[in-house]
Amino acid sequence: MNFEIRIATPADRETIQQLIAISARELSRGYYSEEQVSAALKSVYGVDSMLIEDGTYFVAEADAIIIGCGGWSKRKTLFGGDQFSDRDAGLLDPRFEAAKIRAFFIHPNFTRQGIGRAILDRCEAEATRQGFSSLELMSTLPGVEFYRAGGYAAADPIFYDAAGVVLEFVPMKKVLLQ
Repeated sequence: MNFEIRIATPADRETIQQLIAISARELSRGYYSEEQVSAALKSVYGVDSMLIEDGTYFVAEADAIIIGCGGWSKRKTLFGGDQFSDRDAGLLDPRFEAAKIRAFFIHPNFTRQGIGRAILDRCEAEATRQGFSSLELMSTLPGVEFYRAGGYAAADPIFYDAAGVVLEFVPMKKVLLQ
């Protein structure tokens, strides 16, 4: 499949939000209930405008259609879109802290075609160029095997209250080769 990866722009915001919703609803089947996915979309999953402003959020396009997105962050916030209340926009110190891998979503019609891997490779390369030697993320259950295949190690799951609905997430980390 031919696709290109580019830095997301504010004009992509609405399309990315739509991609997040379809990806979460379709790819979470068998991992989360419909109630859990709806709660996550309302209170956790979504576009993080700061990633777009920082130039660290990417989209994959095929034939001018956005089919995937994901990014990395030099900020303390580990997960959550603009609507997520527990956010810390402070900058990380790459000498001591891990960059954050954030908000990966692939359109269900384009999974397992190397899109997520290509975006992840781009994020890791950019974080390395910015002086980070490790990465961390908060994976959804459907994403755990993807990240594990990319060299990320899983910690014990956490249980997050999304507006009264409990969601299971998995913290994961990776040390980058310098």
